[in-house]
Amino acid sequence: MIASSAITSYLNARRPYWCVLLGLAWSAASAQSVESPAEASSSAGIELQSSRKLVETVGDQQRQQAPVFVLGQKLTGRPDLDLEVQGDAELRKPGTVIKADTLRYDAEQDKAYATGHVRVNRNGNVIQGSALELEVEAFKGHFNDVQYEFLQSQGHGQATQAEFVDEHHSVVRNATYTTCTRKPGPSWLPDWFFQAESMSFDTQNDEGVSEGAYLVFKDVPILPVPPLSFPLTGKRKTGLLPPTMGLDSIDGVEYSQPYYWNIAPNRDMTITPSIMTARGLDVGTEFRYLEPGYKGNVAINFMSTDKLRDMERWSLAWKQTGEFALGSGQMSYSLDLNRVSDSYYWSDFTRASGYFTQRLLPTDWNAAWKSGEWTLSARVLKYQTLQVPDSIITPPYDREPEFGVSYESSSSSGWVWSWQADATHFVSDTRLTGQPNAQRVYSLGQLSYPWRSAAGHVIPKWQWHSTAYQFDSPLSDGSQTAGVTVPTFSLDVGQVYQRNTQWGGHALRQTLEPRLFYVRTPYRNQSMLPNYDTAANDFSFASIWTENSYLGHDKIADNDLLTAGASTRFIDADSGLQWARFGIAQRYRLQEQRVTLTSTDETAKAGYSDVLAGADLNLSERWMLTSTWQYNPKTDLSVRSIVGARYSPEPYKVLNVAHRYQRDSSEQIDVSWQWPLNQGSAEPGVLTTLPAGRYYTVGRVNYSIDESRTVYGLFGLEYDAGCWIGRIVVARTQTSATSFTQGVKFELEFVGFSRVGVSPLQTLKTNIGGYQPLRAESSSSPSRFTNYD
Repeated sequence: MIASSAITSYLNARRPYWCVLLGLAWSAASAQSVESPAEASSSAGIELQSSRKLVETVGDQQRQQAPVFVLGQKLTGRPDLDLEVQGDAELRKPGTVIKADTLRYDAEQDKAYATGHVRVNRNGNVIQGSALELEVEAFKGHFNDVQYEFLQSQGHGQATQAEFVDEHHSVVRNATYTTCTRKPGPSWLPDWFFQAESMSFDTQNDEGVSEGAYLVFKDVPILPVPPLSFPLTGKRKTGLLPPTMGLDSIDGVEYSQPYYWNIAPNRDMTITPSIMTARGLDVGTEFRYLEPGYKGNVAINFMSTDKLRDMERWSLAWKQTGEFALGSGQMSYSLDLNRVSDSYYWSDFTRASGYFTQRLLPTDWNAAWKSGEWTLSARVLKYQTLQVPDSIITPPYDREPEFGVSYESSSSSGWVWSWQADATHFVSDTRLTGQPNAQRVYSLGQLSYPWRSAAGHVIPKWQWHSTAYQFDSPLSDGSQTAGVTVPTFSLDVGQVYQRNTQWGGHALRQTLEPRLFYVRTPYRNQSMLPNYDTAANDFSFASIWTENSYLGHDKIADNDLLTAGASTRFIDADSGLQWARFGIAQRYRLQEQRVTLTSTDETAKAGYSDVLAGADLNLSERWMLTSTWQYNPKTDLSVRSIVGARYSPEPYKVLNVAHRYQRDSSEQIDVSWQWPLNQGSAEPGVLTTLPAGRYYTVGRVNYSIDESRTVYGLFGLEYDAGCWIGRIVVARTQTSATSFTQGVKFELEFVGFSRVGVSPLQTLKTNIGGYQPLRAESSSSPSRFTNYD
């Protein structure tokens, strides 16, 4: 509806610009009367609601009800028929802005004709050209000699013609696309661009389709692209993904072409055929699903004939977790299944992910039901042990099955008690383990009365540990049953003192935290008991404050010992950040420990243990130091030490150095880094603040001093050109004393478009502490008001 008084007042306010309000009821304006204030107040209308931010999306109803604004320096026309605006002409409606030198609007056909410096902004996506013909409401028309820019990817390109099919669909012909920043001058050519005979865009489904396309890099066509559909944003889209290529000493040259299938919002599948010149054709499939109550993924690789082994090769990995209500409690379960075709898979497919580069492949099924203080559980664990003739390993024990129950509660008076038990059938190859399979039942009861406050804690605890065995075959003494019950008492006492201090002009709060830990476990003869799931605890700050020297339930160490230790922390009084922490601890054993894992193990003698000391220093935002030292005061020698440092003066600059030493065992130096080699230009790249034209060196070297060889080596180079990134990484891994594998991963990342090659990013993240990808994934998308006109 048009209100002449409103037009007059608005034109007077905006001189020399003229403005006309064109309502959605333009064609019926002359047949409608102007409502009185009373009628307007009584009629249903849009109520204003406060909002702290502008609306990112414009709904269909809002777009239909909103008026159309036309602005310009000179306006001529006939009501309900046509309108022409000359000089700085604009047509505005929710989500769309059209600017041109001249704009003519045909109200009867709802068509707009724009010529001269035409610019269309559609929700932040901008397209410019010489002439535009458009049905405004239907958003249907064509545009000549266009240039366009996409908000989400900051990509841009040009085409001879753009056709708007409707408000969600458009087609560009003889089109290009790149994310390289445009430089001044008519001869500028981007480092890379995507050329296509035609590209169709569906903004409703965030989908693009190209035909007759190829990728040009440094003015050289490097990759022809078949008819391809691609996402316009980060949303999932069915279609071909960028191919990858790789090279290593085992597979040879490898080419993979993944295909992504977006089955449903909660299910998808990736199918990846790979051709390996040294092996043959491998087909990998990964299926992911997310259902109400459960989720998981299945990954399968299949090679009908491996030319290196002349055999069929395959791998299967299936992971699923879920939960659901059952009776008065909640049921949860998990499945982790891993299997391969043969025992050489781990060494032949070194680029495989997950467990497949290991020799022990678990299939683990767990289920637990929890209701209040009670928990019931069941488990089946089976290993596939990959045995090769020249390297036989002792397989672990399968659990076929394991049933457990636990209870935990506390009283208002402060007592805390718990009880847990399980029954397990242990199965393995008795020829390699040297002991019979068995059924074991164990029970562990605990009772404690903890006192805790800001000044410290006192925790007395009593434990009763019982185990009983039924062996599948007799032991050496002829018995087929065995059992033992071991009680334990422990007392944990700690205090916290603090004082205010300062260092380097910074106000600090220093704490002093002494701690005593006493354990009394009487000796029970356990030499006749086999070992199914027990191992020695590593001597560390985590284990020195525990009651048992062993992990598992087959062996309970006899202890009569007192552990004393202290730590001090320096904390920034303003921010609460910890600047430094120093700790020291030592055990004093009142009696010799007689229980050992095997008959050949040495017993822990009475007296003082090794001294354990450690320090963590955050000297600044740049420097971080950490160290652990195990010292034997009797021999005055270091038993083991780990010293590490990290220097990171700014983002994308990190250097890690570590020295690991264990007497009579190993000594290694480990160095890893990510470091720029040059400053680059002041101009940032796409969707980042990093300078363009910058080289980065990355790598890791793990060198064994006692063996005088490199255990693991990784060297790489990254180049950030702003709109593309190049990475090349060479890695070498020692697999035995006389053999190693090595491979090369090379990738070209065309920012905002695709990647070509085998990505080394996961390798870099795993091996370089503090590594930062040059294009970190952003969790937020640009607002449509970023390119607001």
